[in-house]
Amino acid sequence: MNILVTGGAGFIGRWVVANLLEDKHHVWVLDDLSNGRKENLIEFEQHSLFHGLIEADMKNKQLLNDLFKKQFDICYHLGASINVQDSIDYPETTFNNDVIGTFHVLEACRKHWVKMVFISTCMVYEKANNDSGISESNPVKPASPYAGSKLAAENMVLSYYHAYSLPVTVIRPFNTYGPYQKTGGEGGVVAIFIKNKLTGNPLSIYGDGTQTRDLLYVEDCARFVVESGYADETNGEIINAGLGKDISINELATLIVKDQNRLQHITHIHPQSEIPKLLCNYEKAKNLLDWQPKFSLEEGVRKTEEWIQSTNLI
Repeated sequence: MNILVTGGAGFIGRWVVANLLEDKHHVWVLDDLSNGRKENLIEFEQHSLFHGLIEADMKNKQLLNDLFKKQFDICYHLGASINVQDSIDYPETTFNNDVIGTFHVLEACRKHWVKMVFISTCMVYEKANNDSGISESNPVKPASPYAGSKLAAENMVLSYYHAYSLPVTVIRPFNTYGPYQKTGGEGGVVAIFIKNKLTGNPLSIYGDGTQTRDLLYVEDCARFVVESGYADETNGEIINAGLGKDISINELATLIVKDQNRLQHITHIHPQSEIPKLLCNYEKAKNLLDWQPKFSLEEGVRKTEEWIQSTNLI
């Protein structure tokens, strides 16, 4: 197939591109590099099926119209502003990228009849109330402009399924981590904790650290993203993916550093947008796609630490 990945130079996007090339598809990447990195795609540059990075804004309608003449079969739409604090500080940027940008890509998909897989987020949910976890029917609570923008975009995407019968799928991966994730302030908690461990710095925990996360290793996430595009059964659906186990931030920090003295609790920068308990119920993904995670948290953390040590990120 011919496949477009928006945000393909990003952390998850890079792994999606790798999976698609492994499956022998022709792949194009659209990314403005506001969050992604060219370096993430270097290893694919000589691949015969990789047609390169188009460094451009997904809100450019003329560019999209020209690009979609490639006759794509699927568009995996990962391009977005993803930082919660940035969305609180600069909501217009997040709205423009995550809602208006999605609309323009969606319109291109409609005009050229291309399936869209829209990557949303678990941050749209209200907290998990029990140990059965958050299913797709769980109440939503957009507690940040990021979550609000993702929900707005989800609704627009699904409206094209109902109004035009366009094949679309909305997926909500839980907290994804692994190699190629940034280790700075805009990175994920696992990458940041590992970097601080390796550099001898304290592991800073926002608030009391009792908030929990369901941490999904990136190879499992990318496989879920890709397979949700292949299956007709996912059309018109919202689907979760996660490990199915949650861990408190305190426990996560202890797992990574093994030394309570290295932990420090600091004032939360956005307590109003904190979700106290995130735990994924991925039964729907299992039923529709026969998908389930292969990597345990311990294995994923080990692989991530090995990767960070092998780079110059420390």
